[in-house]
Amino acid sequence: MRKTILSIVTALAAVASTLVVLTGPAQAHGYISSPPSRQANCAQGRVANCGPIVYEPQSVEGPKGQRNCHGGLSQFAQLSDESKPWPATSVGQNVTFNWVLTARHATSTWEYFIGNTRVAVFNDGGRQPGATVSHNVNLGGFSGRQRLLAIWNIADTPMAFYSCVDLQIGGGNPNPQPSPTPTVTPRPPSPTPTVTPPPAGGTWRTGTYYATGSTVTYGGATYRCLQAHTSLAGWEPPNVPALWARV
Repeated sequence: MRKTILSIVTALAAVASTLVVLTGPAQAHGYISSPPSRQANCAQGRVANCGPIVYEPQSVEGPKGQRNCHGGLSQFAQLSDESKPWPATSVGQNVTFNWVLTARHATSTWEYFIGNTRVAVFNDGGRQPGATVSHNVNLGGFSGRQRLLAIWNIADTPMAFYSCVDLQIGGGNPNPQPSPTPTVTPRPPSPTPTVTPPPAGGTWRTGTYYATGSTVTYGGATYRCLQAHTSLAGWEPPNVPALWARV
């Protein structure tokens, strides 16, 4: 009888452990911080009514092989909504895309698409990347407003991370105004501390957009921002030397 009870308890514990793994919170991962991707613009308050992506811009993870901005995740579908006033960054023919990674997964390839054309691929051969990754991509042959899709393919899972960046290649007006539609025009977001870099000497805090060159204090020390980003728990200045340098 004792052995039977022990076997039942062991089996129940195994099931509970499996459920915890399956239902536990998703890890943070990565996204393009500059030129600002759509999720970066949402997290920084530059585009309104983006949904939950504002809290987790790094979490657009879906099966490999997709060609959309939201990775097939319904909760992030607004990233593929072309009616939103996505800001476009004016760039030249060569653009450096900077990723911020909050979980450094072993990587197979990084791919960049404009429409159905793959404009660049970088093969990491299964290596683990650093906390930040940069790629210089030649966009020769393209001009005007373009939506670029960047894909981070993970080496040891069937998943990938997706990040769309709106670009104005070769100058011109990066943000053409939509046709007058007063009933659907989104209300500009109210100025908040989360979209304005804090003054020099401000205390570091989560959920805040920091521009390159911003200075903060943390733990009695002063730090300077090396790369624009929106802060998250776990990204305290001493923990992410790729983002902060002690002054």
